[in-house]
Amino acid sequence: MYGIVGAIIPILLSVALMILGSGALNTLIGIRLDGGGYTPFIIGIITAAYYTGLTLGSLGCSRLITRVGHIRAFAAFASVFSTATLGHGLTGDIYIWGALRFVEGFCLAGIYMCVESWLNDKATNETRGKILSQYMIVLYASMAAAQQLINLDEPSRPHLFIVIGMLLSMSLVPIALTRSSAPSLPEVSSIGVRRLYEASPLGFAGVFLSGAMLGSVYGLGPIFATQSGAGVSGAAMFMTVLIAGGVLLQWPFGWLSDIFDRRQVIIANSIAFFVMSLLLVAIPDKQGWLFSICAMLAGGLLFSFYPMAMAHTNDHIRKEEMVSASGGLILINSVASILGPLIAAAFMSWFGPGGLFIATGLASTGLAAFGLWRTRVRQSPAPEDQMNFHPVPPTTPVVVPLHPAHDDQEGNAEQTSAG
Repeated sequence: MYGIVGAIIPILLSVALMILGSGALNTLIGIRLDGGGYTPFIIGIITAAYYTGLTLGSLGCSRLITRVGHIRAFAAFASVFSTATLGHGLTGDIYIWGALRFVEGFCLAGIYMCVESWLNDKATNETRGKILSQYMIVLYASMAAAQQLINLDEPSRPHLFIVIGMLLSMSLVPIALTRSSAPSLPEVSSIGVRRLYEASPLGFAGVFLSGAMLGSVYGLGPIFATQSGAGVSGAAMFMTVLIAGGVLLQWPFGWLSDIFDRRQVIIANSIAFFVMSLLLVAIPDKQGWLFSICAMLAGGLLFSFYPMAMAHTNDHIRKEEMVSASGGLILINSVASILGPLIAAAFMSWFGPGGLFIATGLASTGLAAFGLWRTRVRQSPAPEDQMNFHPVPPTTPVVVPLHPAHDDQEGNAEQTSAG
């Protein structure tokens, strides 16, 4: 185990520094715009610009990486990301901020592709799951810790942008000094949208709504907290607890989906998230222990939607389609992340800060209703015939070959019925 981790330590260290910076930046942008008097809908548009860059970067960065190599590409993406971050401290022009967020999303997609293809190069069939687990722990732990960087200074001052820019620049160092040879990008094709929906309508809907809800919460969660009276430090703690819940509870929920009918678990997960959404709106003390517990549970439920929906889709496709199907699902998730903040921002404009979780609660209710309908239309495979649950971050399609599911699914290769 030490040999596996030791070989990827420089890559994971770069990931940790990069996510510390980008995770803090996501929260800081929302708080800064809210403090500047911008409406939730304007903030939603800025958030959508970031996810648009992330989506287009996932589609287009591979050519640059192939042409110049991983180390040079990583250096270029990280340098532009750092420069764009510092640009926020130089101007408050909302149009420039939208352009900067687009560039930051595009660069982050390129960074993810460099890192994930490097991890793929280090992985074997025996170590694939361990490497993916280590990557996810670093990814989400850094994201949770990043929220606390907001407390280092007043968000209205430029110093936090400087600290974040420094972290992004420092993420270059472990990669630049590594002696590992640069890998090649794995081949990842995507199954068409129609084929994915036909394979599993519920899996498709779950992936789409997961992207919409996660994109909304990442971009507008800090606004919900500050406008609800939690303040800047309370907003940072809210996001930390929410993400920590996603890390801690994703595996238990996934384990339940391996034991029971996965569709029933997705439905139960949707109903439970609806309840948590209502409680997050209704609880008056946004800095109390009850609110924190609900935020942690909401995070665990929210982060579970995507991997469970992906696993459910994989239950109904051929083994040779799994990699390309998973790549297509990540892109569907990314597109939904663009639309989600716009819709949630409109709800916040109509209903106040609680509109964020009214929107996500309605989305999860819709998923539960759709899941109930699907159980009447088709039978689900028996729990023993389902593929094993494997959490996978919805970053870029390059992460898909790290997913060990297509290596342990020998007994399930012929499942093709619609779910």
